[in-house]
Amino acid sequence: MEKQIVLITGARKGIGRYLSEYYLSRFYIVIGCSRNNSDLNHENYEHYCLDVCDEVAVKNLFREIQKKFNRLDILINNAGIASMNHSLLTPVSTVKKVIDTNIVGTFIFSREAAKLMQKRKFGRIVNFSTVAVKLNLEGEAIYAASKAAINSLTHIMASELGGFGITVNAIGPTPVKTDLIRNVPADKIDKLLERQAIRRFGEPADVANVIDFFIKPESSFITGQIIYLGGI
Repeated sequence: MEKQIVLITGARKGIGRYLSEYYLSRFYIVIGCSRNNSDLNHENYEHYCLDVCDEVAVKNLFREIQKKFNRLDILINNAGIASMNHSLLTPVSTVKKVIDTNIVGTFIFSREAAKLMQKRKFGRIVNFSTVAVKLNLEGEAIYAASKAAINSLTHIMASELGGFGITVNAIGPTPVKTDLIRNVPADKIDKLLERQAIRRFGEPADVANVIDFFIKPESSFITGQIIYLGGI
């Protein structure tokens, strides 16, 4: 049976690292990328250093994928950064950085992946949203706005790509103990958890479970959907 090929952005640490190791353990060929080198060594893993919003670098990555594998089965747009400041304290430099990484990066990767996937009339694209969109969390205006854009991107690209056999869905995790929330005050996290139906931190395994649902062969009729964790 042919091994599936999955590309994971932001694969060096956090959820991206977990997903890389998880899919390697399930005998996928995993291609990871991040701004810095990874210490993950596995015969079925390749890592590329790039900025996800660098269009030239991303196109070069997909040329390498096409040259080596001539296909891509799954794209997981995990790379993202957050800004957790009051709107009055958020500089434009931060706004641009969040938008470039979260929106522009996701768009470029999705576009290039779809070009490769459409040739085989099969593909799975999974984007990362956040519960901050649904909860309208104070202090996360730019981060939540960037992920609201991801929701729209998910819905529209699902419509655009459905005819090519490509599904596009998104997951909205609750707080998971990664670097993304390391500097968030504990009282703010506690208040957020209290708004969930299930009042606990998310686990990387919870994220992988939803992604597994999106990418399984039987989910070919599931597209344009956003699943929020924790009962949001």
